[in-house]
This record gives sequence, C-alpha cells and structure tokens, in this order.
Amino acid sequence: MKIMLAPMEGVVDHLMRDMLTRVGGFDLCVTEFVRVVDQKLPKRTFLRLCPELEHGGKTPAGVPVRVQLLGQHPAWLAENALTAVELGSPGVDLNFGCPAKTVNKSKGGAVLLKETQTLYDIVKSVREAVPENLPVTAKIRLGYEDKALAVDNAMAIAQAGATHLVVHARTKKEGYRPPAYWDYIAKIKQRIAIPVIANGEIWNAAEADKCIQQSACEDLMLGRGALAMPNLAKTIKQGEEPMPWEGVADLLISYSGYEIYGDKGRYYPNRIKQWCGYLRRQYSQADTLFNQIKRLNDAESIVSVLASQSSHADVA
Repeated sequence: MKIMLAPMEGVVDHLMRDMLTRVGGFDLCVTEFVRVVDQKLPKRTFLRLCPELEHGGKTPAGVPVRVQLLGQHPAWLAENALTAVELGSPGVDLNFGCPAKTVNKSKGGAVLLKETQTLYDIVKSVREAVPENLPVTAKIRLGYEDKALAVDNAMAIAQAGATHLVVHARTKKEGYRPPAYWDYIAKIKQRIAIPVIANGEIWNAAEADKCIQQSACEDLMLGRGALAMPNLAKTIKQGEEPMPWEGVADLLISYSGYEIYGDKGRYYPNRIKQWCGYLRRQYSQADTLFNQIKRLNDAESIVSVLASQSSHADVA
C-alpha cells in the first residue's frame, strides 16, 4: 500500500510536509498548486512553494515531493511542467479538483471537469513535455455539479497518458460534506488501466478499510484526516495506535521553533489555531487548547500553554 499526503492550499506547506513525513507513513507528497496563467514562471515561484527542489525533491525525512500545477492552457502548463522537473520535481501533478470559487472563476481546478476535451488536451500536452521516465499525474473530483462525466473525465486523463489518477470522491458542489462516494471510484477504476488512488473522508483506520473495499483501490491519499490525527498514515499501514494528545502537544511545540531550509514558521500562532480546527475532530482537548490560546499572538505564550499538556509536563 502507498499513502500520499494531499495538497491542501494554505495548510500543507513545506513545514507541514516535513513534520508529517517525520511522523511517518507517507510515500509521496504533493505541493500546494502553482498557478499557471499565460507565462513561463520564474524559478523563484517554484522554490517558494517547493523549497524541497533544492534538496533532491524530498522532505528531510526522504519522502518525494511532486510539484502540482493548476491552470487551463495546455501549452503554458506543459512549459511550466518542464521547468518543474528541470528544477528537480520527481514528476508533475495536475490539479483538476480545487473547489475554491476564485480559482474556478478563472477557469482553474474543478471547473475544468465540465470540459472533458480540455482535460485530455492538458494532460497530453504535459505528458509530451515531461521526460518519459517521470510521472505525470492528476487529481480530480467526481464532477462539478454532478457525477455524469466522472468516468469520461477519468478515461480522457488516462488516454492522454497520465501515470496515475487521484479521485476525491465528491463533486465540487458537494464540497467536503459527508459522505464520500467511494463506490464511484470503483466505477472509474473498472474503466481505466492506470492506477487509481482514493481520497476523501478518511479519518481513521476503519474508514480507510471501508474506502479500500468500496473503491477497490489499494492506495490512498490523506488530507484533512492527517491533520486531525498526525500519525493516521501509520495507523492505517502499520496498525499503530492513534497518537495520544500528549504526543500531539509535543508536535505542536516542535512546530513553534521550526526551521527548515532557513525558513522559520513565522505564522505559528495563526497556524496552531488553524490546526486546532482539524484536531478537534479526533481530540476533545483541541477545543480546550483553542480557547486557551485564541487571544494569544506570540509563539512563546502558546508554547507555554502547550508545555503543560505535553509528555514532558511535570505530573508530580
């Protein structure tokens, strides 16, 4: 089984990728999207979103990081895909699933699921630009407003030469509301020859098993679930027990002074508060923590609160 860490805009940056891959269980990461419009982007754009490119295209834990591109113009996406791999990305991923209104209004992300031919043209153009030995992958939802084109879109992407396809088991309209329709992924998998990876609404090992059964997929991509339970990948792959709250507190503390590739976590207070929103799904203590820190605006004060909850707290 392979488990991938999902791209989550504004959340899973290189610091979070490093932290979660250090916890373990992940085989591949995908970056936040690089927005491509009508030009060849400079090297600094790629390095800002994926500083791992200057370090072998891997996190410090050794997990490969693939650059993701988002856009609508096949030729410009192809040119920027070539730049990404020349900079060291181990392949390129194409975003056809982003539900954000601002992205969709500018004809990027999930809105392209209305245009099967455009999906084919983009993947084909990028595949022809990227060296054969490197993967070109794509991530889709089941559709924009409905699921009518789910199979057709997947077939177009496969026929255009994609290496594998990640399917988030909901439409753009369904957003992140449960349930995820894993059985639709199985319908897609029956019709295409390339590997299919299931994504969506996987919060624990039991749900991962259900997803695997219903989607008929061997491999998974985890997003929000990995933020809600930092060792989720290892609970699925290795049967590890969910990380206790004390371990989570240790992790949150380590994030405070985080420095990787010369970049410290400047936005620590806001990021920890944001992270609490995911953690409360699995840990009741996250609500308490948020109430304790919601008015704090410096890392030192937040770490002081966390220290009393960590595994190193004085319990005498």
